[in-house]
Amino acid sequence: FLLLAARYLEMTARARAAMTQEQLAQQAPAVAERFAAWPGSDLAEVVATACLRSGDHLRVRPGALIPADGVLVEGASEVDERFLTGESRPQPKRAGDALTGGSLNVGNPLVMRVARVGADTVLAGILRLLDRAAGERPRIARVADEVAQRFVLALLVIAATVAAVWYQVDAARALWVTVAVLVVSCPCALSLATPAALAAASGTLHAHGVLITRGNALEALARATHFVFDKTGTLTTGIMRLAGVIPLGGGTREECLALAAALESGSGHPIARALAEAAPVSVRYRCSELSSRAGSGVEAVVGAKRMRLGAPQFVAALHGQPLPRELGFVADDVTAVALGDERGWIALFTLDDPVRPQGRRVIRELVGMGKQVHLLSGDRRQIALHVARSLGIAAARGGATPRDKLDYVQDLQRDGAVVAMIGDGINDAAGLAAAQVSIAMGSGTDIACSASDVILLSGRLDALPTAVRTAHRTLRVIRQNLAWAFAYNVVAVPLAACGYVTPLIAGAGMAASSMLVVANALRLLCRAPVRADMPPAAPAIDLR
Repeated sequence: FLLLAARYLEMTARARAAMTQEQLAQQAPAVAERFAAWPGSDLAEVVATACLRSGDHLRVRPGALIPADGVLVEGASEVDERFLTGESRPQPKRAGDALTGGSLNVGNPLVMRVARVGADTVLAGILRLLDRAAGERPRIARVADEVAQRFVLALLVIAATVAAVWYQVDAARALWVTVAVLVVSCPCALSLATPAALAAASGTLHAHGVLITRGNALEALARATHFVFDKTGTLTTGIMRLAGVIPLGGGTREECLALAAALESGSGHPIARALAEAAPVSVRYRCSELSSRAGSGVEAVVGAKRMRLGAPQFVAALHGQPLPRELGFVADDVTAVALGDERGWIALFTLDDPVRPQGRRVIRELVGMGKQVHLLSGDRRQIALHVARSLGIAAARGGATPRDKLDYVQDLQRDGAVVAMIGDGINDAAGLAAAQVSIAMGSGTDIACSASDVILLSGRLDALPTAVRTAHRTLRVIRQNLAWAFAYNVVAVPLAACGYVTPLIAGAGMAASSMLVVANALRLLCRAPVRADMPPAAPAIDLR
């Protein structure tokens, strides 16, 4: 009875730790209301979600789950995305906004156009990453399992020895003493010490909008000594705003913007979005042979001219002319993007990117934990230094290419640092892959997220200190559990071998030892209250 009761409580505790993933799996509705011929007819039929296709138009009633990823076509409402991003407040949605499958429509009826279904949705991507994290065994868990296996072998030898000795001393008690030795030992406490804590911590972090995608991430995050931040989209909002246009080649402001938008048409970079939004609708250009140079810019053929858009040095390499003198008048806190062709300069664009309001607090908290913080940006050196000064970061470097970021991380590692890198772009992917623990923003690119061990789904930077503190608590709980399991077995097995422990007491002791380990791990499930000053969540990440 004691053993079965302990197993039941243990399974209940582990189910609580896995509740987040189960809730996510239940967020996908089974059916949807699909319009037969939108917008010509408002007649809708109920179909299985598995039958939906890209381009279908759906009705989403108030209180209903959104069945697939798509775009809001008609209506305005608020959508609860807490199971996807950890954001407790419903997010306002208007026509043209993205909708994420599995989120809850809490306001008005909506009409949406399906973009992705099934395994291609954000919800399915999150579940795949959770499964990947659960399937990977962290180093500390593997060590605990190896110790438990050796402990079992040693215990069998001890039990056989105890049986032989007691058979000589008191044959009537030999069986019961041997049973007590076998029962009182608790190798399961050693095996449960790590996975129970990791499962509880992962569930808590997901409630805060932090997704752990690899088994070793929490251990590496707790041991990290140096935190290397990208700038654009990480320490800044990533929502670039066009500040000014300086035509250099005789064209008008509208023509320069239209050319820039054409070259950036295939990019999801914040600068590309800012230029596209500012470009006039009446002027359009077509480009071919489009290619992207990570950290530098883009190149394409527009009409019969080969053009480049990006860093001034990158554009200058196309035509060989000196940098325009107008660059000298660009302020340190804005980004300058140049446009040019094989004959010379066409235009300069200046853009600004506001620093995240919680950035200074995040840096201060990390420094308070004894971490060293670095800023590593592909933007101009003056901009990187300006942002670093405004946030209180001592070490900063600008103008870094993807190779420079990789070398920077590896140089820190050669000096003995445990590096955590935080980024969101394609040019961060190499550095993210090289760091001991990589962290991607929820609004980042697919490549950055696929290379990362931790994803801030909510897009809130202040979730990072929470993740670091939780990682420290997790390691502390794991050490406590391992220490208890070791101490219990060291004391209990010799007492049982000497005949001081009956089988009944042995069963109670073993059950209590397992439950103590699980109960200690469940302390990690306590979730801190959401602060009222937290900014709204970023759009849900694309995890296809």
